[in-house]
Order: sequence, then C-alpha cells, then structure tokens
Amino acid sequence: ELMTGYTMLRNGGVGNGGQPWVLRWSSRIRLTWLSFTLFIILVFFPLIAHYYLTTIDDADDAGKRIFGPRTGNELCEVKHVQDLCRIRESVSEELLQLEAKRQELNSEIAKLNLKIEACKKSIENAKQDLLQLKNVISQTEHSYKELMAQNQPKLSLPIRLLPDKDDVTFPLPKSNQNCRLHNCFDYSRCPLTSGFPVYVYNSDDYPFGSSLDPLIKQAFEATVRTNVYVTENANIACVYIILVGEMQEPIMPKPTELEQQLHSLPYWRTDGHNHLIINLSRKSETQNFIYNISTGRAMIAQSTFYDVQYRPGFDIVVSPLVHAMSEPNFLEIPPQVPVKRKYLFSFQGEKIESLRSSLQEVRSFEEEIEGNAPADYDDRIITTLKAVQDSKLDFVLVEFTCKNQPKASLPTEWALCGERDDRLELLKLSTFALIITPGDTHLVISSGCAMRLFEALEVGAIPVVLGEQVQLPYNDVIRWNEAALIIPKPRITEVHFLLRSISDNDLLAMRRQGRFLWETYFSTSDNVFSTVLAIIRTRIQIPAAPIREETAVEIPHRSGKAAGTDPNMADNGDLDLGPVETEPPYASPKYLRNFTLTAMDIYRNWNSAPGPFHLFPYTPFDPVLPSEAKFLGSGTGFRPIGGGAGGSGKEFQAALGGNVPREQFTVVMLTYEREEVLMNSLERLNGLPYLNKVVVVWNSPKLPSEDLLWPDIGVPIMVVRTEKNSLNNRFLPWDEIETEAILSIDDDAHLRHDEIMFGFRVWREARDRIVGFPGRYHAWDIPHQSWLYNSNYSCELSMVLTGAAFFHKYYAYLYSYVMPQAIRDMVDEYINCEDIAMNFLVSHLTRKPPIKVTSRWTFRCPGCPQALSHDDSHFHERHKCINFFVKVYGYMPLLYTQFRVDSVLFKTRLPHDKTKCFKFI
Repeated sequence: ELMTGYTMLRNGGVGNGGQPWVLRWSSRIRLTWLSFTLFIILVFFPLIAHYYLTTIDDADDAGKRIFGPRTGNELCEVKHVQDLCRIRESVSEELLQLEAKRQELNSEIAKLNLKIEACKKSIENAKQDLLQLKNVISQTEHSYKELMAQNQPKLSLPIRLLPDKDDVTFPLPKSNQNCRLHNCFDYSRCPLTSGFPVYVYNSDDYPFGSSLDPLIKQAFEATVRTNVYVTENANIACVYIILVGEMQEPIMPKPTELEQQLHSLPYWRTDGHNHLIINLSRKSETQNFIYNISTGRAMIAQSTFYDVQYRPGFDIVVSPLVHAMSEPNFLEIPPQVPVKRKYLFSFQGEKIESLRSSLQEVRSFEEEIEGNAPADYDDRIITTLKAVQDSKLDFVLVEFTCKNQPKASLPTEWALCGERDDRLELLKLSTFALIITPGDTHLVISSGCAMRLFEALEVGAIPVVLGEQVQLPYNDVIRWNEAALIIPKPRITEVHFLLRSISDNDLLAMRRQGRFLWETYFSTSDNVFSTVLAIIRTRIQIPAAPIREETAVEIPHRSGKAAGTDPNMADNGDLDLGPVETEPPYASPKYLRNFTLTAMDIYRNWNSAPGPFHLFPYTPFDPVLPSEAKFLGSGTGFRPIGGGAGGSGKEFQAALGGNVPREQFTVVMLTYEREEVLMNSLERLNGLPYLNKVVVVWNSPKLPSEDLLWPDIGVPIMVVRTEKNSLNNRFLPWDEIETEAILSIDDDAHLRHDEIMFGFRVWREARDRIVGFPGRYHAWDIPHQSWLYNSNYSCELSMVLTGAAFFHKYYAYLYSYVMPQAIRDMVDEYINCEDIAMNFLVSHLTRKPPIKVTSRWTFRCPGCPQALSHDDSHFHERHKCINFFVKVYGYMPLLYTQFRVDSVLFKTRLPHDKTKCFKFI
C-alpha cells in the first residue's frame, strides 16, 4: 500500500481517485495521534500527581500537611466533626452490646430447642404410658364387672303374691283370742313391693256412722284424705280400716247390731282378716263396747283393753284423740326448765271402793308378808301417799276425793277430777305425775289412764305409772322407760325415795323424751292415724313410702356468657384442695336398704337411740328418704360407710377426706331481684371443685329479665320459681338437689374456693352438723329475763348462719315437713330468722353445736344493694324469734362451743419440702 500510495503521490495524486485518498490518510493519522495522547494523559498524569502530593506530605512541617492521613484526635479537633465522633462512639458501643445479646439469645434458643426435642420425646413416652394405663383400667373395670356379676346375681322384683278370692285355704286359729299375724293376717295381700295400700271405709255408708262423735269423724276423714297410703281401690288394698268410735251414748247401737254391720262389710270375707277396727276416745269415760262384739281376725286399735281381749303384737293400744280438729298451742305449753317444779308429784282421783276400804284398819306390812298379798294395793297407796304429804319433806299434792262430781270410769279405775284446764294447771306445777292403774288386774289399759298419760306428757310432768301390768300406748314400739317411770304397786313405799334420787340431768332427758313422744305420736289426729299405720306396716316388714320432694318449676333462662375466674376467689393460698374432680356431675348414692332396714333395725332404731331424740325414719311421718344412705337411726341418725385413705403422707393429702371416696355438693342460693349481684356471685363459682349443681331459688314474683345472660360456670344452673316470697324456700327439699351435701349461700356472700372446699371436707367428717363460716351466739338477758341474739365477737358460738353453711339434705325434709308449723309461720311473718330456726332444729335433734371453720366473720360485699339484715329492726325481730322458738321447743336447744376447725398446718412453720405431706384432717 505504501508503494501504491507513493506512486499515486508522485503522479500528482491522479489516478484511482487522486485527491480523496490523501484526505483519508491524513484523517487516520490524526485519530491515531489523538488516541495515543489521551492514553499518555490518563496513565502518567495521575501517577505524577500522586507522587507530587505524596512528596509534599513528607515535609517536616506537620502543620503544612493537606492531604495526608490524620489521627482520630486530630480529626476530632475539627469543630464540625466532634458531634459525629460522639455519635459514632455511642453507636459502636451499642452495636457491641447487641452483638453480645444476640449471641446469648442464640445460645438460649439452641438450649430451648434441645429441651423442646426432649419434651416432645417425653410427651410421646407419656402418651404411650397413658394408653397403656387406659388399657389396664379398661381391663380392670371389665374384670371388676365380671366379678360383681359372679358374686351379685341379678335381682328382679319378686312374683306378686295373689290372694285367693274365697280364702278357702286360710288356716283358722283355735280361737280369736289366739290371733297373731302368722295365723290371722293374710300376707298375700301385702307384697313387699305393694307400697302398703290401705282402704278406708266411709262410715256414713253404714248405720253406725250416725252414732260417731262428729269431731272425731271429721278429724279422721281429714287425716285420711292427706295420707299417702290410702287408696280408693279396695281390690289391691293390704289393710281395710273402719272407724267405729267414739260413739255418742244416747244413739249408740246395740252390740249385736254393730256386730252384724261389721260382718256385712263388703270386704270382711267371713272373718275380717286384714281389717283394722279403730275406736278413738276423746273423753276419759269412753266405754269398751267392742268387748262384747265378735271381731273375728280383725285387729283392734283403741285405748281400753282387758287381758282376755288384748292380743299382743296384733292389737294396738292408741292414745286418746284430745286435739281432734286443732293443733296444740305451743305458747300454752310450759317450758321444760326449770327442771324441778313446785310439787315433787301430784295426784287427783277418786275411786269409791278405795275410799271405803281406807276407812278400815290397814294391816301392817309384816302381816301382808306373812299372809297372801292383797289383790288391790290401792289402800296401801293411799296411806303411803298421805304420809308423804303430811311429812312435809317435799311439797306434794295428793287428793283422793274430787271437789266436784268425778268423771265416769270403769270399775276399780281412778276417775279424773275437775275439768281438763284445771288438771293441766296442776300438772304444770308438778315435777312428776302419778298414774295409778286400775285395781282390776284384768284391765290392762283404760281410757282414763291413757288420758292421764297424755296430759302429763303434754305439760312436761314426768309420768310415774304404778302398776307394771299396764300396756301403755304403742308399747311394742316405744321404750317408755326413757320418758316415764313404771313401778310395781308393791314398791309404793319406795316411790318417794326413788323420785328424790333422780338427778336433774335425767329428769330433763326424760321430760324432753316425753315431749318428743307427745308431739310425734299423740298430739294430733294425723299423728295418731299415721302411727297406727306405721306400726302395722313395720310389723309386716313393708318399707315406708319415700317422703315427698318439692317439684322444682324451672324458669327458662339463657346461658352462654363465659364466666371469668376472680383471682381473689380462686386463690387457694397454701391450701391444697386435694384431687380435682374431672368427672361430670353425679348424684349421691340412693337409699338402698329399705327392706333389710325394716327387718333388722326397727326396734333399735325406733326406741333405743341414746338421748331423748330420734332421727329415725320410721316416725308417723315416714320420712324414709330416697337419697339418704347414712341415716340409719344411730344416736345422731348417721352411720359412716366405707373408709378413707388414711395415713400421714401423700395418700392422705391426695384424698378428699371423710369416709366416702367420691362425693359432690349442691349450692342453693336464695335471691330476690338483685340480678347484678346474683350474676357476680354465680361467676365466682366458676371452676369450683366438687360442685354438682347450682339451684337458684328465685324468691320474687317478678321473673328475671328476658335479656339477662346467665354465666356458664361448667355445671348446670337451675333457676327455681317459688309460689310465694318466703325465706323458708331456702330449705325446701327440691327434687333437683341430688346430693346429700347442700351449701346454702346468700347471693352477696364472698367465699374463696379454698374456704368452700375446706368447709366441705369438714362437713364430710361431721355429716350430722351444720358446718359454716359466720358464727353467732345467744345470751340470757338478766334484766328482762329473756334470750338475746348476739353477733358480737366472742370466744364461743352457738349458731352458724346458713347464709354460708353446709348441711345435710335430711334436715331440709325435717325443716319443711316435720318441724312445727308455728316456727315457719314466724319466719314468714318477720321475713327473718330462718337460719336461727335451722340451728334450733339441728341442735334439738343431735344435741350438738354447729361447727365453724376459718376465722373470718363477715362475708358481705360492700358494693351490693342494701340487705334485710341492715335494717334496724333486724336484731329486735331476731330477739323475738329466739324467745318464741324456745317456747315452741319447751327449752333452749342451742349449745355453746369454743371449737373452731382449721387445717392441720394452720399457722404452722414447717420445711417447704415437708408441707405437702400433711394438709388436712
């Protein structure tokens, strides 16, 4: 190309383009030079500049440095950089700290991850162990059921006994006087499961009905209408009852006519078996007109019997029906204290034969011992009693002649003197009342003697019966030696010494027992009729009908609001509540011993309970309860069953306590138009162990608000509607209460869960007592000679308020159905005192004081609306209630106690690792 270009240049640039080629070549040369120049500038100039600047900074004068590196201190001397330096140092320190924390957290996370892995492995192992335990439990339950099936064969109702229509095969006794249950009673009409149906003839359908005393007939008919055993179906009846007396003298039918009318009864069946002829006496002069009547195999219940007429274990000696159509007036009954009264003993009566013989010379005691004993000791009785009266050693009153005309009486019987009110006034002043049996030993009981016994028991005079051959009312089921003295007539000379030797405690016990017998078996027509039926039913070993329960009418309500847990309520402190109940609510065991109880324990239970009081179910009211397996008639009415875990270590601490392995309680809460307070109280029960159910007794006629949302506390809440506003509704035996234990609590009471649980544990060990929290006591007001109710702090107590207390459901039956109606009327009148009435009842029955747990005294919430107890008249009414209740019971049943229950380790300092082994008794 150079040669070509040179040739072209030499030729003048002509050819192959000439001039344009030159231009192109020159432009190429400029571009190459320019590129080379730029390369030199860009490479060497920075190197030279760097070298120059470095050389300048190497100068000796450090102050002339411009671009060289400087120390931190030198930079900080620059004014505008000082703040930035401080920030840098602070941030550096924080970064170092955060880095250290990050490393620690990473280390902890690593450790926790290891623990999580270990926990996962433990959970898997625990699941396997739990599965194995479930299999073992399932196998054990299956084995237990198999063993139970082998040892307890299935029971079914027995085949019902069916009687023959004509009773052809029924055996005949040699005589009617030899009648006993085995040969004169048809058991085929009374199967065990029959329920003891009783058919009562209507006396007005027969001619003798017009001769009956109107008051007795009216009272008898009223009693029959309300008795649970009476049936209108005569074909299924076990016993047939006909009322034949007391009859009015002028229109009394002849014995032959009455006998024909009895034999013509539609279900008499030729001999009257399974019939009961009742002859009630309202007067002491009632005649024994049945004596001359052939009654066949029929049983007789009356107040007068001759020995040839009375068939022990078959006939029944009944008490006279004095209060035919009226309840006894408790205000007129004298108190049982003081124990000793004005007269040591008294007697008023008249007998013509004894008066005539007393005028003659009486043989000496030695002459009687040498010869034959006299058939009638009335002469010696008169002489001895007159001698005691004349001696003036004690105040006694004996009168053997009546100031007015004596009442009509049977031969050799001591006739009553004066009117009933006059006799009662004398007995109120007498510690003992003498009852002299008829001189005719063939007369085993008479209406006159029965009337004297009735009046003595009524006013608290202890009966002293002279004559051991007497058959007192209901003598085969009542132990009369606990309420009366039965002394043979030959011991008349020792009577004065015997009466003076009895201690005051024994006198009071006998007087109390006599009062109990009179109230339970004698006082009203209901008591007399129910007692007669109970005796027959018990003789033929038929269980009593269950006592009725109050049907709970539920008020519909919406539930769903989740209840929170108040930390103050759920805080258990140092107390261990024991095993937490995880099972659903379950009822207490049913009363399953009805049949064996009747056969085995009847005599001991009815009569021989220590002390003057009974909690025996076979009273005339027949309160055999459907769910009370513990009330078997011992001294307090309870018998423990089973056994606790016991011990002093973890086994005992993990047990609930008491003698029943598993049990729950029911909360009964009375409220009246305080919805907000009620909701708060219900929420506080959330999570409470062993709670079966909450029964809210809505005591207001106004129903709860429809938009009210009730809390969900994990157990059923039953809102019960009442017929009227009454504080007695607190103790009604509602059928919704399925547990024996009841926690009665006010809607404004504040109790922690640990307090409730401890109270429940204490009650399980003292099931016959009221166990509660607020204590009160009674005191004697000397200036006013009356009782006072006191709520001040004291070292002793005699009452526990039922606004926060445990008690047995058995007492709810007694309070509502057995306790005198006058007490419940007083509660309704004052709208007060129901808690005092319950304490009176339980102390009266058990002769034990209540039990207070914990040291707290007040349980009210300060923000709640005003309560009834804040009224000024509240305490005045309670004073009146106590004094009225004392009059009804006849004495003060409340007992003082300085006993309070706390946990075993209450305020006890122990090592921490030892505390868990010993918690509760």
